[in-house]
Amino acid sequence: MREEFDEFDPERLARWTQKRVDRALKNPGVIRSPQKIAALINNARVYLDDSAQGLDFSDHVWSFVEHRPLISKLTDYRKAPAKTQISELLSKDLKQRGYKFCGPTIVYAVMQAIGLVNDHEVRCPRFAAVQKL
Repeated sequence: MREEFDEFDPERLARWTQKRVDRALKNPGVIRSPQKIAALINNARVYLDDSAQGLDFSDHVWSFVEHRPLISKLTDYRKAPAKTQISELLSKDLKQRGYKFCGPTIVYAVMQAIGLVNDHEVRCPRFAAVQKL
């Protein structure tokens, strides 16, 4: 995925042409949805526009959790939510900024992936490791 999508570099993605999209659509190892690839390009452009206007995306996203990771302290991973009030607010904010394919469920998954929320079970070795970060 990283290789096909130019290491997810927004400056490179924002310059994609239809020819480049067509090449990606032929790669069986990646997402081959024209709508999702169009959203990826769009989101890179929105990100760059926001950056040009002085918005620090990382700082902005972290502001939704008051710059401190949320800790779920789960004892059963099956009780982890698919979305939360915060992911709904962040999703709405991103959509208002022009981002695509950023519903509250995918936003929550991103929040987990980038450390805004620690949903590891407390007995999981990753829980403590993530807490240290």
